Amino acid sequence: MTMTDHQAGGEPPHFTAPVIQDNPTGWGPCEMPDQFKDMPYQPFSKGDRLGKISKYASQFGSGSQYAYFHDEDESTFHLVDTTRVQKPPYQRGRFRANQRNMRGRGGRGNIQGGGMQSLGKGLKARDTYKRSQVKRWGQGREMDFPRLGKLSLPSIKDGDDIVCCGELEYYDKSYDRVNVKNEKPLQSVNRIFHTVTTTDDPVIRKLSKTEGNVYATDAILATIMCCTRSNYSWDIVIEKIGDKLFFDKRDNTEFDLLTVNETSVEPPQDDGNSLNSPRNLALEATFINHNFSQQVLRTGANEPRYKFDEPNPFISEEEEGEVASVAYRYRKWDLGGGIVLVARCEHDAVVQSPNGELQFLSIKALNEWDSKLANGVEWRQKLDTQRGAVLANELRNNACKLAKWTVQALLAGSDQIKFGYVSRAHVRDNSKHVILGTQQYKPHEFATQINLNMDNAWGILRCIVDIVMKQKDGKYLIMKDPNKPMIRLYDIPDNTFESDGETESDDDVPENSTAFPLYPYSTNTKR
Repeated sequence: MTMTDHQAGGEPPHFTAPVIQDNPTGWGPCEMPDQFKDMPYQPFSKGDRLGKISKYASQFGSGSQYAYFHDEDESTFHLVDTTRVQKPPYQRGRFRANQRNMRGRGGRGNIQGGGMQSLGKGLKARDTYKRSQVKRWGQGREMDFPRLGKLSLPSIKDGDDIVCCGELEYYDKSYDRVNVKNEKPLQSVNRIFHTVTTTDDPVIRKLSKTEGNVYATDAILATIMCCTRSNYSWDIVIEKIGDKLFFDKRDNTEFDLLTVNETSVEPPQDDGNSLNSPRNLALEATFINHNFSQQVLRTGANEPRYKFDEPNPFISEEEEGEVASVAYRYRKWDLGGGIVLVARCEHDAVVQSPNGELQFLSIKALNEWDSKLANGVEWRQKLDTQRGAVLANELRNNACKLAKWTVQALLAGSDQIKFGYVSRAHVRDNSKHVILGTQQYKPHEFATQINLNMDNAWGILRCIVDIVMKQKDGKYLIMKDPNKPMIRLYDIPDNTFESDGETESDDDVPENSTAFPLYPYSTNTKR
């Protein structure tokens, strides 16, 4: 028989009883376990919403135990890789010093649902590319928002019309009776929207020989004038030729897309293919705006139209009947000091007022995507009874977009801004929408309501004009810093943003009118 260790004289095994804490007056441990001593405790509730860690605060305490402090200044960051950055295709413009006569009327695309990424790789890639240019172009001249917000150029009179082009359809007043209980589906309207930049506009090219010395479009001016409300990055190219300045947007960027919840406390953050990513929301909002602005018009063959003396300068023969209702006012403003601004402004429609007067309209669509994710109010519950609360929420979340729309209406001299309230039919489907209501304002009254100071807006524009006018002839770029409340001015090489490959003569019609990705609608859009 084999002896056990105990029988062989070895030590018997020991049994260690676990520590049991007796709590006769309650339940749970009476003392802190050793492994948890000296560890800070953050009380929380299951109802707490977990957001960004650096901003998290529980209803039970300030949360300072795990507070995040960022001590480093991002301005100290330097690029190590100094190799030349290859410009991606969507950031290659077509600005050439000797080819300013190109027309903005290239081939019309008709990209369907799969083309959502054709405008680029998204906001993140674009901003990364912009930051990489800082090393190449230098730090540039900075203009921070607090100082820009204090500028003022008072007593600028309304613009004077130089040329008026295009034709407008009449607004259908039946849409004033749409409400939540009487909603209307948003339709897909197959029409072309031209968004031609300044130097591609044949009318501005002609006017630049005899009128003014600063040239732009209403969209470009509104972006500059409302820059202090912007959070997302944007850029505008300025070309100085003698005593003249041309303000241009770059081709194939998100400049013409409408931002969504840009000024919200928690703007959309989802990346990639999520239907609620910033870029997909921008695409959705843009095409809602396009379709709404055309659906609310009287479009029958026998319906009347208001025609200006000159035809639409961007229509080619094959596009007759397909172009959106639009009229262009080319107007000029005397900004003093020898600065005369010439800009192309737009109207969307006309309407007959009760006293028989003809009024020009700017038509825009506000859109609801997911009120829970957007920290908003439910439109279907509040729109008919508490429209003020809905609009106030939009003013918080989309302050920059609404200000830009208002500036554009003021520049054009529109008599009314007509807003549509458009919501997703189903919260998880961004392809079907319904119109829940409409509302209109006089632009000057709405500007007062949203605290838009046009004296300040003109002051910001004049400040930038004066700075660039003092520079040598060449090409410049103003850019909203992706991370800071400021805009930067860069002196850039003349060939920056040029397209690679073949050159074009002044008589050629370039293919520079790439369509927006047509998602989720079939609306044609032409640059």
